[in-house]
Amino acid sequence: MPLNTIALELVPPNLDRGPDHVRDEARKILELSTTAGISGRIGHVMLPGMIEEDGDRPVEMLPKMDVLDYWTALRADLAGVRGLCTQVTAFHDETALRTRLTDLNTVGFDGMIFVGVPRTMNDGDGHGVAPADALSKFDGLVANRGVILIPTREGEQGRFDFKCTKGATFGMTQLLYSDAIVDFLRVFAKATEHRPEILLSFGFVPKIESRVGLIDWLIRDPGNEAVAAEQAFVRRLAASDSATKRVLLVDLYKKVIDGVVGLGFPLSLHFEAPYGVSAPAFDTLAEMLAYWSPR
Repeated sequence: MPLNTIALELVPPNLDRGPDHVRDEARKILELSTTAGISGRIGHVMLPGMIEEDGDRPVEMLPKMDVLDYWTALRADLAGVRGLCTQVTAFHDETALRTRLTDLNTVGFDGMIFVGVPRTMNDGDGHGVAPADALSKFDGLVANRGVILIPTREGEQGRFDFKCTKGATFGMTQLLYSDAIVDFLRVFAKATEHRPEILLSFGFVPKIESRVGLIDWLIRDPGNEAVAAEQAFVRRLAASDSATKRVLLVDLYKKVIDGVVGLGFPLSLHFEAPYGVSAPAFDTLAEMLAYWSPR
């Protein structure tokens, strides 16, 4: 069955933060949800599995809590919320990966997104299981098996179709800063019978992005004009005041929703605040949900 959810992404904290930070983060999410008028509407948190090989990030990569430990500590304070996560497969052999996925199931992860090596490595690097192979190998273990969907990437139609054939039940988009996903899904719907759930990903852009460039790094694809336009939009958002920023993001959200609703794909919303959750981010999410919500 589709997840049919609103998922909030939370990056696991640095190990030196300790358990008090986890509890504070849970309380902050509950408080911000209440203040924004969306209390009880977040159905999942999505925890990305962070690995050391992501070494060229503009924000230093320090040792972080494992998603299993983070969710175990976090979920007690987030009653009714379930977990999603990304799992790098390329560094686990089949036996080790099966054990890992079983452990993630046990602590309440409803879905897992299988990902490969980071961009600093070559496809095929790593001694473990390729993400596409994991989709079929673990179909009896993981009910909701996800993949990353990048609508601006060359060859993505064929790549996504192949992953669906291998057993992907949902695709989580890269952060959307254009409506490229609309044409992508229109073409995909005409070309194939696959109708995986689509988690539409939107991300809040604070002013600090102008100085740090984390979001620019997350979506970059050198030489891709479509992505260059998205990067320009991110820069515009970063330079805008809070009210203008919210209007721009919500307008984009409306354009995407109007374009994809009715294409036959189950839809969920994935919301990200890459620099940390905040009141302006939650206010933006609340306005998005006032226009359309998967629940």
